[in-house]
This record gives sequence, C-alpha cells and structure tokens, in this order.
Amino acid sequence: MEPIRLQKFLATNGIASRRKCEELILQGKVSVNGKIVTELGVKINPEVDEIAYNGKKIKNTSKKLVYILLNKPIGVVTTVKDQFGRESVLDLVKIPERIVPVGRLDMYTSGALILTNDGDFVYQLTHPKHEITKTYHVTVIGKVTQEEVEKLRKGVKIEDYVTRPAKVKILKIDEEKNIARLEIVIHEGKNRQIRKMCEAIGKKVVALHRSKIEDLHVKDLKIGTWRYLKESEIQKFKL
Repeated sequence: MEPIRLQKFLATNGIASRRKCEELILQGKVSVNGKIVTELGVKINPEVDEIAYNGKKIKNTSKKLVYILLNKPIGVVTTVKDQFGRESVLDLVKIPERIVPVGRLDMYTSGALILTNDGDFVYQLTHPKHEITKTYHVTVIGKVTQEEVEKLRKGVKIEDYVTRPAKVKILKIDEEKNIARLEIVIHEGKNRQIRKMCEAIGKKVVALHRSKIEDLHVKDLKIGTWRYLKESEIQKFKL
C-alpha cells in the first residue's frame, strides 16, 4: 500500500475531520511507532506503522483505495452489472477491490474512464462545480464549417438545456470520404452530450473517443487495457 498522510489516516479511521486531525498532530497527541509527531506532511504506511492517539493504538479499518484508468473499447457498457448480460468495464478490470466507474461513456464510445472505490474522489470528478474537463475526438459525416464550430463553442440547445461554452477545433476534413474530425473539450457530463451537440448543428457522429480527462490521457494505453493512477495524478484531482 502506498504511504498516505498521517492526518488522512486519522480522519479515515474516525478520529476527527481532516483539519481537526491536523490540529491534533500539531498538539502532540499523535505518535508513529512510539514517537510523537508534531509536524504536518508526515506520511505513514497503514499496513506497517503503528499509529496512536492519546497513547491508544488506532486500528486500521480503512479499505485499500484504488484508482484506475481504463481505455474503454467500443461495445463495452459502463455499468457495474448489465441487465442484458453485455460485457461491462468491470469484466475488463479484474481486481479484488469492489470498484465503480466514475461517470459514464456510452456503449459506442471508447476512451478514458476512471474507476475507483473512493467515494470522495468520485464526487470530486463528477460534481459540476469542480469543472473537470473531458477531451473528445469526434468523427462526423460531412464538412464542418467555421460557423458551426462557433455555435458549438458558444453553446447549443439540446432538449431542455443549452450547453455551456466548449473548446472546439477542426482536426481534419476529408472531402473524399465526406467526413470531418473535431476535438471538443467540455466539463459537463450530460447523457450522450457530444453526440447531441453535433446533432444540433446537423452532423451525425460516426466515431467518438474520449482522449483525456483533464490532462490524464490514454494514448499510451492500448484499447481494453488499464493501469493504476500514480499518486501524483490522484493528487491533481484532489487539489
């Protein structure tokens, strides 16, 4: 298990809030392996180190937190269990811990998907106020004009809402094949939003891939494979 901050360990095991635990450390009420700690920033390994509060050993009841990045293939559903028996992202990520996907990618969209068992982390990535950006590469039928790009950038009406401003640029126009490729960056997460945005300007999506979540990309991950997030990557989302 990777080392974690002492105050996080205390908070996770029910001593007090994270901020209050920092105060307890500064007051000299916490020890690590028998030695009083009075500085913040100390990291411990819950599986090895002995932590005590007011002289009483704290039992580690926290679960192992895991954070995974998957490059989801087309044809796989983003659910914990599918009622129709279709292949799920959990069939691709087989680990002992019980995890859930953060947000969704529809069955016919490939790309970056995070899975975790950290509820706070899920909230951090999915609550609109945190404005986590997602980058998509979109292939549509027909040529896309600069005027249509501007409409997407400013926001288009979809059903009962108007999309928030997006970053949009044309990557390629293939007149021979009659297709265009766009890069669209949004921080909303409405159902099938990218497809509906393109429909709003009269374009049908024929391929959709989420290349990045914030600056976390899947270009080095083969489709259908996954890896654990690095501690530095996790912390970027928690700031």
